[in-house]
Amino acid sequence: MCGIVGFSNLDGAYLQEEGRWVNTIDDMLKEVHHRGNEGTGQYIDACLCMGHTRLVVRDLVTGGQPVKKCVDGNEYVIVYDGEVYNTAEIKKDLSNHGFSFETASDAEVVLSAYIKYGADCANRLNGTYSFAIWDTGGKTLYLCRDRVGVKPLFYTVRNNTLVFGSEIKALFQFPGIKPAIDEKSLREIFGLGPARTPGVGVFQDIHEVLPGHFAIYRDHNFKQTKYWDLTDQQHTDSYEETVEHVSFLVRDAVKRQMVSDVPICSFLSGGIDSSVVTAIAANELAKEGKTLDTFSFDFSGNDQYFQSNAFQPERDRPYVDKMLQAYKTNHTYLECDEASLFGLLYEVVDGKDLPGMADVDASLLYFCRQVKGQSTVALTGECSDEIFSGYPWFHREELLALDAFPWSHNIETRKMFLSEELRGKLDIDGYVRETYEQALRTVPTLMVGDRLEKRRREVSYLTIRWFMTTLLDRMDRMGACAGIEGRAPFADYRILDYVFNVPWEMKSKDGVGKSLLREATKDLLPEELLYRKKSPFPKTYNPRYEQLLVDKLRNILADHNSPLLPLIDAKAVGQFLETPSDYGKPWFGQLMAGPQMMAYLIQVEYWLKKYNVSL
Repeated sequence: MCGIVGFSNLDGAYLQEEGRWVNTIDDMLKEVHHRGNEGTGQYIDACLCMGHTRLVVRDLVTGGQPVKKCVDGNEYVIVYDGEVYNTAEIKKDLSNHGFSFETASDAEVVLSAYIKYGADCANRLNGTYSFAIWDTGGKTLYLCRDRVGVKPLFYTVRNNTLVFGSEIKALFQFPGIKPAIDEKSLREIFGLGPARTPGVGVFQDIHEVLPGHFAIYRDHNFKQTKYWDLTDQQHTDSYEETVEHVSFLVRDAVKRQMVSDVPICSFLSGGIDSSVVTAIAANELAKEGKTLDTFSFDFSGNDQYFQSNAFQPERDRPYVDKMLQAYKTNHTYLECDEASLFGLLYEVVDGKDLPGMADVDASLLYFCRQVKGQSTVALTGECSDEIFSGYPWFHREELLALDAFPWSHNIETRKMFLSEELRGKLDIDGYVRETYEQALRTVPTLMVGDRLEKRRREVSYLTIRWFMTTLLDRMDRMGACAGIEGRAPFADYRILDYVFNVPWEMKSKDGVGKSLLREATKDLLPEELLYRKKSPFPKTYNPRYEQLLVDKLRNILADHNSPLLPLIDAKAVGQFLETPSDYGKPWFGQLMAGPQMMAYLIQVEYWLKKYNVSL
C-alpha cells in the first residue's frame, strides 16, 4: 500500500517554476503520507509532476518510486499503489521479450508491461492496484485501477490540468481546487451513503477512476475505457467439477496473496470466510516451519449486552476458539471500548474524506492499529458473501423481490431527519430510483430464462459492483490510516468470473447458504464452524456507546452555528433520541441501525465543518 499523486498539463512549463511545483507535490504527498511513511519520491518534467509515498511490503531495498525506464529514446515513469500477484509469470514473459529488471518490485514489472503491451497491459494483471504512467514520447498519462476497485484513484480536470491522487484530500492541495458541494453531493450522502455511485467523488467536480477501467489523458482529452467486467456465460461444469474448481481457485488466491517481505497475519472472525483464509495460510506457513499470527475482534461489554437478531444471531468468540483448537496460530483477542469507538468517529472521516460506515469504520481502524505492532499485511475474508451469495437479501424472498438496492431499500429512515425544504429540493426518492435503474442497465445480458434466477443474477452483480466496493473502500482507508495493507483473496477476479455464472442450485444446494464454498473447503474447517449461520463483522451493543451518541447529537441540536441544523428537522431528530434503538432493522447493510444513524449524522456535521462546505 502506498500513496500516489500528480498533475499534468500538456501546455505546462513546470520546469520553469520547478520549486513551486515541487512544493505542490510535497503538499499533496503530506495528505497521503499515512498510506506509506517509509520513503517518498518525486518526478517532474515540463508537462507532468508525480509523487509517491511508500509502505514497504515487498522489495525492501530497491523498491523506491517513481520507477523510470528508457526504451528507444523514450522515458516511461510510474507511480504505483498495490500488489500484483502474478508478477512472476508477467516477468518471465517480459524477460522472453528482452526486458531486464533492476529491482524486484512489481512496479517495475507493471511499467515494463505497459511499455510492451500499451494500454492492454491491465488485462494481464492479477492484483489490487492503482497507478499512473507517464509516457514522455507520446505525452500521454495513463491511469489504471484494479478490476474490483480495491485501491482508490481520484481525479479532477481544471483548466486543461488533470490532477490525481489516491485520496480526495490530496487534490485540494493543488492551487485553485477547493472543497465544494452541490445538491448531487447531498443526494449521495443522504440517499445512497455510505455507498457512492461508482466514479462519483461526492465533492463537486471530483471523480474516481472506475474499477476495471484505465484512463488516458492526451491532447487535453481524458477518456476512460473498460478493460474488465463480469460477463454472462453458460456454466457447463458439473457440480463436482464446480466444487473442485472453486476449491482450487480459493486456495490459489490465498497462496498468491501471502507474498510479502514483511510480517503477515489474518483477521479471524470465526465465520467461514476468514476461517478458510486462515486455514490455508496457516497450512502454507507450517510447511516452512512458521506460525501464522491471527487476530479476532470484539467489544467490551458484549458479554453482557449482546443482542441476538436476524442479522447477527450469535457471537463469534466460540467459533474462533474452535479454529484455534484445529490450527496452531499465534492468536490475540482484541477488544474495543465504547469511548475509543466514539472518539474515532471523526478520525475515520479524516481518513475517508467523507462520512462513512460510522462505528463500523471506527472499530476497524481501532483494531488495525492494535495489529500494526505485529504485522503489516493482513489477510481477510472480505468479499466472500458478495461472490457466493451469503447475504440475507439472496435468501429472504421479501428482500429479493424488492425493486431496489436490497442493502438499502428503506430510504424512509434517511429522509425522516431531513428538513422539509431539503426533502423537496433533493428529491431523494427520485435520485435513488434513477440511480438504481441506471445500475440495473449495467448488468450483463442474462441468458437465463427463469425470472428468479435472473433476479438473483441482477442482485449478485449490483452487490459486487456497489456494496462490495463500499466494504473494500472501508478496508483500504482504515488500513491505510493504521499502516496496514488489508488483502481480500476472495476478490481475485478469477473467482468472480467463475462463480458469477454458477447457477443458484449449485451456489446454495439444498437451500444451504454458500453451500458451494462450504463443500469446496470442508476439509479445512471444524464441522460446527462449517455449517455456522452467517454473522457479520461484530459491533457494540453497549448502551454507554449509544448514550455518547445521544449526548453529542443533543449538543449539535443546541448549537445554533452547527452547519447540520439547516439540513435537518431538529424536532424529528430530537424525538428519535428519546426512543430505544432497534438493532434488528438496519438501514444500510446488516450493521447500520439506529445507533449508526446517530453516528452518521454526527459524521456529516463534522464533515461539513472540516471542509467548510455548505449547499
